[in-house]
Amino acid sequence: MKNIRNFCIIAHIDHGKSTLADRLLEFTGAVSEREAEAQLLDDMDLEKERGITIKSHAIQMEYLFNNINYSLNLIDTPGHVDFSYEVSRSIAACEGALLIVDAAQGIQAQTISNLYLALEHDLEVVPILNKIDLPSAEPEVVTDQIVNLISCSEEDVIPVSAKTGEGIEMILQAIIDKIPPPKGDIDAPLQAMIFDSVYNTFRGIEGYFKVVNGKITTGQKVKFMATDKEYNADEIGALRLKQFPKKELLAGEVGYIISGIKTATEVKVGDTITSVERPAIDAIKGFEEVKPMVFAGIYPVDTEDFEELRNSMEKLQLNDASLTFEPESSIALGFGFRCGFLGMLHMEIIQERLEREFDMTVITTVPNVSYYAYTKKNETLEIHNPSDYPDPSILERVEEPYIRAQIITKSDFIGPVMSLCISKRGELINQIYLTTDRVELIFEMPLGEIVFDFYDNLKSISKGYASFDYTPIEYRPSVLAKLDILLNGDPVDALSALVHKTNSYTLGKKLCVKLKELIPRQQFDIAIQSAIGAKIISRETVKALRKDVTAKCYGGDITRKRKLLEKQKKGKKRMRQVGNVEIPQEAFLSVLQLND
Repeated sequence: MKNIRNFCIIAHIDHGKSTLADRLLEFTGAVSEREAEAQLLDDMDLEKERGITIKSHAIQMEYLFNNINYSLNLIDTPGHVDFSYEVSRSIAACEGALLIVDAAQGIQAQTISNLYLALEHDLEVVPILNKIDLPSAEPEVVTDQIVNLISCSEEDVIPVSAKTGEGIEMILQAIIDKIPPPKGDIDAPLQAMIFDSVYNTFRGIEGYFKVVNGKITTGQKVKFMATDKEYNADEIGALRLKQFPKKELLAGEVGYIISGIKTATEVKVGDTITSVERPAIDAIKGFEEVKPMVFAGIYPVDTEDFEELRNSMEKLQLNDASLTFEPESSIALGFGFRCGFLGMLHMEIIQERLEREFDMTVITTVPNVSYYAYTKKNETLEIHNPSDYPDPSILERVEEPYIRAQIITKSDFIGPVMSLCISKRGELINQIYLTTDRVELIFEMPLGEIVFDFYDNLKSISKGYASFDYTPIEYRPSVLAKLDILLNGDPVDALSALVHKTNSYTLGKKLCVKLKELIPRQQFDIAIQSAIGAKIISRETVKALRKDVTAKCYGGDITRKRKLLEKQKKGKKRMRQVGNVEIPQEAFLSVLQLND
């Protein structure tokens, strides 16, 4: 056990985590030259296309140091705030973390929040200064920032370039010297914690786990403590580039288990595996339950695909434990699911993965956050969906979730960033200068305001320099209104939204104008209205396609023309009663791009 090191890589987006992981794998010979490629651990096409890590990936390397063979288990983690749950799970399976900071960009918001996650779990942090080969790098300035942040000495910070491979050997030496080996008792009853799982079409569910105490052998009868079900460990092994079957895994090791489980709901992330013959008394303390931030409805385009969508969501949930969903129905879209996501990027990725991995074409409704409504009878209602919003006459008050936002930016952009946050009902709590030209702003603001396009706007006004991270704080009283969209007098529940009273008129107007562009013209007029309660606040009309019925009249009395026009008018009226308005998919997402 003393020759095992479990560590993860944490950093802000685009500070070079995946590139460093590639270099470590090449240097230790875990990957042959033929297999080597950029972003090797990011096995989803989506990750390679976007250049971001979505899933944390575990891999084992062997490294000979001072004639001792060490087994290094590396977990590469995502950097985006929407995937911080992946990071917290990876950290729970490690004893140490490599903290990477970009020498050109310095410390960013996500670097700090991931560092705090690591320190909460008492991980040994190895600071690394990456991208020192860039012309814009400022190694001395950024080294000082790291020293101030984690109170280490300048010698502890390892300067590397993951691109050229400079300094990789120093990192491996620091991993072996500084990161402690895992603690655990090989003779104790088996306790292994599942930190991830994936669905394999041919072999069922593969669970990834870390053995905390005891040992697990191939063919052993094991029990999953959360579901209380028993299975045979048909195959266990180490996670190399390809799965590497082994006879047994001892305390401190990380590996996978295949036991022919077909039902997705039977494997829970954070569950404890124990032996049937000699079971452990207590389960390992897993991770805290994930709290979704953003809710949206996902519906199949064809209502017959509902069950298929359910199966796809369950398989996706195995691989992404931060996704939560429950069935719901909508008048406009039929049967679907109300899903909880950690943020807008998370929602976008889930939608894309459903389409790519499971061939499911889906419609996503307007995202919103959850609210608490208190009635005059002292009842508390949790509202995830605008259609659940009760009649305002019975309400005492409504509370919405607030977050503490931490924004780190260059001091040139303080003005635009502040005005953006204040326009989103944010309150400035603190302003700290980290260096002469970098400032940290702390705001408290409603989560509902940052759900749509806040992050994109922040990036554009700061020319890509500002970094953003947030933590939920509490629910606070608010004045909300339910904004309904009516098409020809019929409300479309999938387009309704809960908005702050001050924004309702402008949002209603913008929405109607946007929908007018998107809804195709029919043979009859379509009235698009936005309403709060019974009060219509704006209206746009999509004019009917007209045929010139008077073209054949070339002379004669005006009454002949009028007769033909009246006849056409009656036809249009009848058509409007039986015709239904087709809403294109873009219309449901139009709400998100209102500021474009």
